[in-house]
Amino acid sequence: MYHTLAVLVENSPGVLARVAGLFSRRGYNIDSLAVGRTDNPAISRMTIVVEGDERVLEQVSKQLHKLVDVIKISDITSSPHVSRELVLIKVNADTGTRGEIMQIAQIFRAAIVDYGHKSLTLELTGNQEKISAFEEALQPFGIKELVRTGKVAMLRGTKCTNIAKTKEED
Repeated sequence: MYHTLAVLVENSPGVLARVAGLFSRRGYNIDSLAVGRTDNPAISRMTIVVEGDERVLEQVSKQLHKLVDVIKISDITSSPHVSRELVLIKVNADTGTRGEIMQIAQIFRAAIVDYGHKSLTLELTGNQEKISAFEEALQPFGIKELVRTGKVAMLRGTKCTNIAKTKEED
């Protein structure tokens, strides 16, 4: 089973390396990792997707808690949440195929973010299945380059994974 962890860490050099090192030393694979600064510049948030059973999740959580830089860990897997990934795909596109590619982009609600003489670069956000289907639909045109983010996720409603609680959570 895949688990989605929201991990708040101090925004300081080397934190990402320490977290990634913890996983690799114990033989756990990170399926997806997205890191960014929060609304507080001193804190970053990692969204980590890891595969394993409850025992693996418990071990990962215990080890993460031992790191000085880790502030809070939340397993949001079974809580209602919104999650997205982003992909940028550059495809071959000549005058004969450009219209068909644009139709596919419209079906998936993708945006064309760069227009070249022989290529188009498209941007899409969505869940893993939507992004994989989009990639598959563009394969016949020849994908020149593809870059995909890790999963980012946020709890639905008034619940938050940040440090301070909202009045609704009290």
